[in-house]
Amino acid sequence: MYEEFVRNRITQLRLKKGVSEYQMSYDLGHSRGYIYNISSGKALPPLKEFFAICDYFEITPQQFFDEGMQNPELIQKAIEGMRQLDEGDLIVLLGIINRMLK
Repeated sequence: MYEEFVRNRITQLRLKKGVSEYQMSYDLGHSRGYIYNISSGKALPPLKEFFAICDYFEITPQQFFDEGMQNPELIQKAIEGMRQLDEGDLIVLLGIINRMLK
């Protein structure tokens, strides 16, 4: 079950990023079939490579496994930006978010 989730999640994130299996394999420093082998169920990435895949998508491992998170890379970038805001700006931003959710 988890193996299928990992394969499907990598495919989902790869398609969102708009890169081919070949391009992603190349970007990660592997042979052209590396991501294909993961996506097709022939292999799973070792832990070190899993972390490299998360870095590639600019997400944390926790965000990778959060099934409900549709745009983890955008959320991660938003979090990084919010960390730079002061308390007043965060309160304003929270107000905007709450208004948008209504």
